[in-house]
Amino acid sequence: MAAISSSCFLQPLNQQYTSIHLFKPNQISKKRAISFKIQAAKLPPGVEFPKSEPKFVAPFLGFTRTAEIWNSRACMIGLIGTFIVELILNKGILEMIGVEIGKGLDIPL
Repeated sequence: MAAISSSCFLQPLNQQYTSIHLFKPNQISKKRAISFKIQAAKLPPGVEFPKSEPKFVAPFLGFTRTAEIWNSRACMIGLIGTFIVELILNKGILEMIGVEIGKGLDIPL
């Protein structure tokens, strides 16, 4: 049977905890934590449990191999597309958007 247990923040009903309020020093209050457990009566037809637990490797600093491959492919397509547009229109991309080039920077020193 599939079961989803409560998180570590939720504690059983019979267990009480103490919390200290930051804005009211020296006051301690006791509250009851709410806990729940969801359990399916039976699996729907056609649903099977996996034979083994899936293996998950955490990405290094958020970089995954698949994401990096797709990002580099998109970059290559964009760069080649830019070259094709420049070749067809016989102008550079900066000239097409209105930036004047060819004489260097027009900054008086």
